[in-house]
Amino acid sequence: MNRRRATTWTASALVTTLALTAALAGPATAAPGKASALAAPAQTRTGAVATATRPVTHEENDRVPKGAVWTQHYFPSSDGSGTELHADVLLPEKLPKGRKVPVILSVGPYFAHAGQTGPEGWAHTGPSSRFLDFIEGTDLFNRGYAFVMVDLRGFGGSTGCLDWAGPGEQADVKAAIDWAAKQPWSTGAVGMYGKSYDAVTGLIGNNLGQKALKAVVAQEPVWDMYQYIYSNGVPRPNVTGTANAYNSIATMPPMPDDDPRYQANARWEETHPECLTQNAAGYRIADQWDKHWRDRDLARLARNSRTPLFVTQGFIENNTKPEEMQEYLDNHVGPERGWLGQWDHVRGGDRTGDGRLAMGREGWYDEVLSFYDQYLKGIKPKVRYPAYAVQDSTGSWRAQPTWPVVRRSVVRSLGGGSYVDDGGASGRAALTASGEPAPPASVPQPSGTWDMENAPATDPAAPKALPENLARLQKAGKVTSSFFVWSTPLKRAVRITGTPNISLTAKGEGNIMLKLYDVAPDGTAVMFDEQVSLLRRGRMSVDLKATDWTLAAGHVLAVEIGSIQTGSWRATPSGETIKVRGVQLRLALDDPARDIPTAGERAPFLDTYLRQYTVKLPIGPATFTVVPGGRL
Repeated sequence: MNRRRATTWTASALVTTLALTAALAGPATAAPGKASALAAPAQTRTGAVATATRPVTHEENDRVPKGAVWTQHYFPSSDGSGTELHADVLLPEKLPKGRKVPVILSVGPYFAHAGQTGPEGWAHTGPSSRFLDFIEGTDLFNRGYAFVMVDLRGFGGSTGCLDWAGPGEQADVKAAIDWAAKQPWSTGAVGMYGKSYDAVTGLIGNNLGQKALKAVVAQEPVWDMYQYIYSNGVPRPNVTGTANAYNSIATMPPMPDDDPRYQANARWEETHPECLTQNAAGYRIADQWDKHWRDRDLARLARNSRTPLFVTQGFIENNTKPEEMQEYLDNHVGPERGWLGQWDHVRGGDRTGDGRLAMGREGWYDEVLSFYDQYLKGIKPKVRYPAYAVQDSTGSWRAQPTWPVVRRSVVRSLGGGSYVDDGGASGRAALTASGEPAPPASVPQPSGTWDMENAPATDPAAPKALPENLARLQKAGKVTSSFFVWSTPLKRAVRITGTPNISLTAKGEGNIMLKLYDVAPDGTAVMFDEQVSLLRRGRMSVDLKATDWTLAAGHVLAVEIGSIQTGSWRATPSGETIKVRGVQLRLALDDPARDIPTAGERAPFLDTYLRQYTVKLPIGPATFTVVPGGRL
């Protein structure tokens, strides 16, 4: 990956439930990690069905948001394939004839009339309620915007074969932007909005560089599609399940009262079963450098892109992880805004069941609308928002002009060691032989059958006793499933930010897992970053996930190197003893003492993460310092 530009900044410098009204009588959005299978409340009347020339209001169809009129449209994709795309258009109900408005566009697989990821029990057809929270939170129609939802090829009312963020879907995004800009009710200024998959299409829109696209808001996207399915050649649990999940969404039946054209398009896969086979085949390509994945490397394709971009990213989220985020932002040269912090797969305005904001920060809808007003309408913001609002591992929020802010970059030599690539088996066996209680022999594997909206909230962690016992066995001179390297205690607090990188030379075949731990003086340790890879010949380099983690004074940074011991990957251990040498750890460091605070509370998910990934580690002999000379 490319190194993010390092900015030296001196001292001067749901889990939400979409609260639908009783009149709308729509289904609640499932919490992240849950299937979207909630039944819709009973609806009291049949809804009128819109066409391109017959607009429908809320009074005629209670699935239409209040204050909007709904129409449906069909238009071709831009690749000449004959693919026909379907759009649901919501215009301000009181828009005067001849008056034009800017367009907020969302393109994705979750806008089918029957439901987002499965049938939701609606009594009649109507536009998707996926982003009703955004519509209501911004008072979008009274603020003078249109909202357009376009089904990607193969989904909802669109024809064609699925092409997961590939050239086909990129052509769909291009066509949707062009179509939205050229409508008689459009000013020609388009902004994109989405979360998860429809945030991915926002990143695609930015990469395309179309003049009509003025701004993109992308919440919790995937930055490089390969990373969602593989980690440096090691398959993830969803390597086949995600393909199956999207095939299932694509074959969802239409509503009985959908118009004939929509119904025919929605049943495309019934007469084109090869589409489902082709979609599944792409996910099975393990080579990151295959053309299939290079065409979907959104971070690489973002080079020199300029669309104003507003992103959110949970550093500790388990679904769309912060992998290649730094490369994407480095390659993007336009204006940037971001909320980054310690949350899971949530939207900016989501709240937990007890009413707390899932990201911990107020004002999402106001800030997003100000962003669109600035770039789609040319209205100067009334509030001076920070370019980046960032929450670190302490739960504190700070404002900064970019991300990451790097006070100092360091490369630390960690030496080497040996481990057995056995998935933790030798560690358990050694414990059993010594008479000590061994951790469970296996970690439950997640099913792997999820789409980008519904992954598990946390990865399965290694058994809590295993890291501690492996560290004790290392002290006793035994070679087991991993080994640890320890820093000296920190003299002052320091933040590890950006994308840590570990390079090494390994002898042997198999897998390698790399983990970073924040270890308190009493041995309480939090695993805060990890990555895995197939071993490669010669010198190899592995980027970990992007992070923003503060180590307190007196704490130690521990690095674990060894076999893959969690249920987060479908690894096949080689059984070989792997000899590792020349390990180097590259870190970007920031100084928490120089933070400029900004408003925000601790994200609730941070405590869930800490409970899941806190273990005990007996601190070993120090072999490196995190901050050479102690100066940042």
